[in-house]
Amino acid sequence: MAKRSLQISALSQPIPQGRNLGKLLSRFGHMPVGREGIIQQGAFHALLTHERRRAERSRKPFVLMLLEWRDSHKNGNGANPIEPLTAIVSDVTRETDLIGWYEDGRILAVIFTEINLEGRNSITELLHSKVVTALRDNLGPKSASNVLVTLHLFPESWDKDHPDRVADIKLYPDLSEKDSKKRLPKSVKRGMDILGSSLMLLIFSPVLAAIALTVKLTSKGPVIFKQKRLGQFGAEFNCLKFRTMYINNDPKIHREYVHRFIAGKAREEEKDQAESVVYKITDDPRVTPIGRFLRKTSLDEFPQFWNVLRGEMSLVGPRPPVPYEFEVYDFWHRRRVLEVRPGVTGLWQVKGRSRICFDDMVRLDLRYSQTWSLWLDLKILLVTPFAVLAGNGAH
Repeated sequence: MAKRSLQISALSQPIPQGRNLGKLLSRFGHMPVGREGIIQQGAFHALLTHERRRAERSRKPFVLMLLEWRDSHKNGNGANPIEPLTAIVSDVTRETDLIGWYEDGRILAVIFTEINLEGRNSITELLHSKVVTALRDNLGPKSASNVLVTLHLFPESWDKDHPDRVADIKLYPDLSEKDSKKRLPKSVKRGMDILGSSLMLLIFSPVLAAIALTVKLTSKGPVIFKQKRLGQFGAEFNCLKFRTMYINNDPKIHREYVHRFIAGKAREEEKDQAESVVYKITDDPRVTPIGRFLRKTSLDEFPQFWNVLRGEMSLVGPRPPVPYEFEVYDFWHRRRVLEVRPGVTGLWQVKGRSRICFDDMVRLDLRYSQTWSLWLDLKILLVTPFAVLAGNGAH
């Protein structure tokens, strides 16, 4: 175990990988390791979060390998398999790789850093084959078959043909830990969602009926418009709105504009105009006259309170993106979809709305997720009516 002792000693020193990692280590005081010389669960999860955010910015990938002993805590000879398992993994990894507990005493994990992204499948296949071969050689085929080895590559590629695979939950243990620590506040938030959305639908039911009748009488098509959106962790759902556009319109107009805007090209094209660039198309020819009024007053969003009742959205949170928007996100943009449930209103709506650039909108969403509290939700809900009445940035 000399190699691992040297490796952990090096980890206990200040690591020149940026201020955030230095703060991380200072929080623990030292790198906590168990008696097998393995980084303990809490510290390993924190390192995994740091490595994930580093990879988002640098685009330098890493692989998370998980080794789970599927049998009980004993192998066929009645011995504890953890000690030989950790020794085997230590022998087949580099000094720069991080070995720790993904789940204490049950799931061992390795972060392979600084890997070559060329041939995404080949690198994961190579690592898998290397570790499985070492397990068979040292434990024997029978015991090795009890070890489930899985690999998770980050940054993740998003397949637009399979939009349900937006995120690999194994790479985000910090999010589930955050939810478990805030279980009571999260339950209260859900209670607020149910109560608030029920009251809004009940109190404004006469207004909603009048809007529905007006939409039906002024243009052909259904009253409610259903659009595929991505919820937390990319779960697809039908986001509901009052229809504000003519039927049989071409969605290519909005798709191309959104792609240009996220890339910053729309801002460059319109920077000489007196009016600032917005996140929605102004003077959209697809929008009906009554639709313009509904959008300006945000009344078209009222059916989303039904999405809140169903648990697909919350009263407060980031706006849910459409799939063709998500497919051009930068890696760090994706965190706005992963970290919290989408909402009807949020920091973007009350602080910037369509007047700010896309990157700033994402930063507001991330600030919300990182500083979330029930009091913050209440403040946003109280300010939202004033933002709606002002109408700034609404189109």
